[in-house]
Amino acid sequence: MSKLLPGENLILQHHPHWITIVKSLVSPVVLVIAVLIADFLLLNPGHVYVPKLRTGLTLVVAAVAILWAIVVYIRWRSTTYTLTDQRITIQGGVFSRSEKVIPIDRVQDCTTRQSIIGRIFGYGRVEVDAAGAQGAEVLSHLPNPGDFRDQVFVQSERRRSGVGPAAQTPPPVAANPSGV
Repeated sequence: MSKLLPGENLILQHHPHWITIVKSLVSPVVLVIAVLIADFLLLNPGHVYVPKLRTGLTLVVAAVAILWAIVVYIRWRSTTYTLTDQRITIQGGVFSRSEKVIPIDRVQDCTTRQSIIGRIFGYGRVEVDAAGAQGAEVLSHLPNPGDFRDQVFVQSERRRSGVGPAAQTPPPVAANPSGV
């Protein structure tokens, strides 16, 4: 999150879990392995030989795999989940940015979901249901989803009960301060 509001305090800020990078790199790794197998087994001079096909094919596949990895990393890095004492912000996008802001005092429910793999590696899905919103906002592949959920409830309760920054604001001034 680039800017905090005046009087706003950062509680948590996360990118999606690193497992999203691993999942996204499965395809290029399989492609590189397939090309290496073809390179050593099928395109050997003893089998089928096409001049410079081995080198060209290997370079093209390596370039595609490297480009793919760079795009995956940039996409992962550009997605941010932020929790402050006033709001939840979900930011995403590289060239065009999108930002979803949920005021913390509008949060009605916060649900976590974790698969067995998510429990092993420490990531999950958090669904934030806010008053007036069309359906829940989903934060997928969030590291430590239970901690995020607990902090949302703590901050939401503080805002609603008047404890914290909202309670420190001065009371409104009466329209007639002289009392006459």
